[in-house]
Amino acid sequence: MNYDNVLSSRLKNIKPSGIRKFFDLLVGRDDVISLGIGEPDFVTPWHIRDAGIYSLEKGYTHYTPNAGTMELRREISNYLKRKTKMEYDPKDEILVTVGGSEAIDVALRALVENGDEVLIPEPSFVCYGPMATLSGATPVPIATTKETNFKLTPDALKAAITPKSKVIILPFPCNPTGAIMTREELETVSKVIIENNLIAISDEIYSELTYDIEHCTPASIPGMRERTIVVNGFSKAYAMTGWRLGYATGPRELIKPMTLIHQYAIMSAPTTAQYAAVEALKNGDEDIAEMREEYNRRRRVICDRLNSLGLTCFEPRGAFYVFPSIEITGLSSEEFCERLLKEHGVAVIPGNAFGACGEGFVRCCYASSMRDLTEALERIEAFLKKLGCVK
Repeated sequence: MNYDNVLSSRLKNIKPSGIRKFFDLLVGRDDVISLGIGEPDFVTPWHIRDAGIYSLEKGYTHYTPNAGTMELRREISNYLKRKTKMEYDPKDEILVTVGGSEAIDVALRALVENGDEVLIPEPSFVCYGPMATLSGATPVPIATTKETNFKLTPDALKAAITPKSKVIILPFPCNPTGAIMTREELETVSKVIIENNLIAISDEIYSELTYDIEHCTPASIPGMRERTIVVNGFSKAYAMTGWRLGYATGPRELIKPMTLIHQYAIMSAPTTAQYAAVEALKNGDEDIAEMREEYNRRRRVICDRLNSLGLTCFEPRGAFYVFPSIEITGLSSEEFCERLLKEHGVAVIPGNAFGACGEGFVRCCYASSMRDLTEALERIEAFLKKLGCVK
């Protein structure tokens, strides 16, 4: 049987994730320190786990409403009002999803048709482009540069817009660069978005992990609430990656069709995770503060060390990644990562996995323990010495 004639043509140009490629290379090796996967090294705080366990003991093992339990949606609404001053009706402006990724997926499927263009500032999360393609749209990358600390500028956005442009994904705080957008910067970009009648999907999964600056949601900019779907979740802030729980908020006119897709494709998010998430939102602020403080300490250590070694990087203001330049090595991003892993047992991710403009950089995640981070930096220095880049 010729399966090429059976499979969807939309899959033909989609490559496997560059992150997962290096994750798979770790299998069977116990000598590797991974700075590759964007996952907190913290365990989900006990009181959150306990809430999940208690829900199982009470027999709360059935389906929930498609959009999520009303209790959780109310807590999400309360949280957003407290953190961002934005008000969303838990009845029909909040959708609980299987991770933030599902929220982005159903948002795109609800919004785009064949031939529409989705604008994606890059470097950015590896899923955006493939999700747009699978929705029938054409992903249009917008290259950001180290000269602007990988922030989206109004001029770059204007240059990418065509009559087919419909959606823009705003990936801030950014994976992989750690870039953020201030309120003033978002205002200038939002003006272009509004003038061109675009819908914004704002991926704010790292909103709690900002350093020396308060996160600003694009939805809070005048004129943007009606055209912004905010995506968030519990994976990064509460160290709940395996619980697979996220959510989307926005105008009911957009959340309703997203919920319809979710209803048929997923039914409802995991019940146990929803009960745990209520506890996280009610009593998890101190946990976030402790983890953020530790990430901040690691951030300073890795930035200082990489810059001293000649792998220059700007200071990330959000998330838990640094994006150093490897120009001094003369290697491509893929070559650098493959050799560092093979010869010195350190896993980092090639910058071009996050878009073509990421070539010449690598992503290092500092959500590892300080012990592993310190040892990884020692091995990176040894690798650079072998290459003759440092004495």
